[in-house]
Amino acid sequence: MTDATEQNEMNVTEKTPRECAILAAQAADEKKATDIMIQEMGDLTSVTDYFVIVTASNERQVEAIVDAIEEDLRVKGGVKPLGRECEDRTWMLLDFGAVIVHVFQPQARDYYRLEELWNDAPVLDLAKEAGLTEVQYSERIAQLMGME
Repeated sequence: MTDATEQNEMNVTEKTPRECAILAAQAADEKKATDIMIQEMGDLTSVTDYFVIVTASNERQVEAIVDAIEEDLRVKGGVKPLGRECEDRTWMLLDFGAVIVHVFQPQARDYYRLEELWNDAPVLDLAKEAGLTEVQYSERIAQLMGME
């Protein structure tokens, strides 16, 4: 890393958990993730404040999305993950403490249905809060989010 890059990172003010969740969703969208959603978990669990859940079409896209989110949150959000877990590259998790990011391949997302386990969690309006208006949603996720 260059001295200028290090200096820029040192000048980044750490973002709020909500801002970090939005940054993660935006980074995922830039890498063409689908079914992007942010659930507010703070009132339901003491584990985290936000879940960011996205779908990637294949193993390479899972890795690209995870790398982009990790980079954007480090550079723009001033945070680094506390942990990174992987389940056969069909599901990768980044733990930022107050924000946990899940990147699934479609089969794993359909199998675990994580967003349905926490269906009482409010879902952020990504168009309004993150400027994401072109996100592709599967029929199941669109229905869950009340988009159909």
